[in-house]
Amino acid sequence: MAHISLVLPFALPAPEFAPDLTRALQAPALATLLSKTSTDQYRPLDAEARVLPHELWVARALGLARGLVPGVAASAMRGLGLDPEGGMWFVVNPTHIQIARTHLQMGDTRALDLREPEARALFDSARPCFEDAGHALVWGGPDTWFMRADDWTEIATASPDAAVNMNLTDWMPSGPQARAFRKLQNDVQVTWFTDPANAAREARGQLPINSFWPWGNASIATEHAQQLVAKAAGKAAARPRVAAFEAPGWLTALAERRLADLAELDALLDDGGDWLLACGNVAAPGIASDWSGWLQQMQRLETGLFAPLLAALGRGRIKTVRLVLSHRDGHLETTTTPMAQRKFWRRPTLERLL
Repeated sequence: MAHISLVLPFALPAPEFAPDLTRALQAPALATLLSKTSTDQYRPLDAEARVLPHELWVARALGLARGLVPGVAASAMRGLGLDPEGGMWFVVNPTHIQIARTHLQMGDTRALDLREPEARALFDSARPCFEDAGHALVWGGPDTWFMRADDWTEIATASPDAAVNMNLTDWMPSGPQARAFRKLQNDVQVTWFTDPANAAREARGQLPINSFWPWGNASIATEHAQQLVAKAAGKAAARPRVAAFEAPGWLTALAERRLADLAELDALLDDGGDWLLACGNVAAPGIASDWSGWLQQMQRLETGLFAPLLAALGRGRIKTVRLVLSHRDGHLETTTTPMAQRKFWRRPTLERLL
């Protein structure tokens, strides 16, 4: 039988809107999964973290976290068939940074709709800037590149989803290598300012790609060290297999199974084993505070995911379902089993989303 850990970033609504949204959400299967549980706990995100709760949760589940840092770059490269060799690698996301009223601000990279031909052109024009600074730049996908920077061992970075729509003064890379980052960033910005790919984007009414964001740094050596520490502490556990649905590039790269449709859940369950299924379709409306869109995406999960999982529990196809639902400030983790689903005295409710 399968064990499913379902990771749903931004499936917890913002607290100030949660009462109205839970009343509007018609999700009886989710209510049952959340109410008839064997364990449940809300965990606030550490105030020092520069990533989102689900990003840290996934990294820890896969043995890729160094304290509060999700070191996912090397594993993501391997997932895409790339060789990280022995270097220190960063995930690099091309992005758009703009001047708000009083500060710099980065928008959601999902909204950029960066297509492969223009992404390739921007990658090719930026690569000499990286190489001149002594850093290799490797293509992973239109919105996911990788930079080797062996000497950037002490830089502190944030994930782009943690920094989105925030005052970037507080979120820019910091530490001894921050000055080197700013110089490289400036060189790339100058190069992209006149790039034909950006001119074409602006002609179509799209935002230009005018900066890049590095984060998730890791190497094979650091991954190995993390695994040894976990083993010595008796915390080493079998790594789950990863599946992804409409997830960002780094998370999709970590996935063994990349679902194009939620209907593929049935085949996932047939495989059995321990699965971590990350679904990112709620993130964009959650980040944008588009609560109508949030309700639509949650209803989509109710039909395509929550109801089938609940039915599979009832038929004994699944041994456990762990739900990891998050917003910016923390995550709710619940576990249910076929035995827990027999708790008939527990009324199905969405109150756990509050």
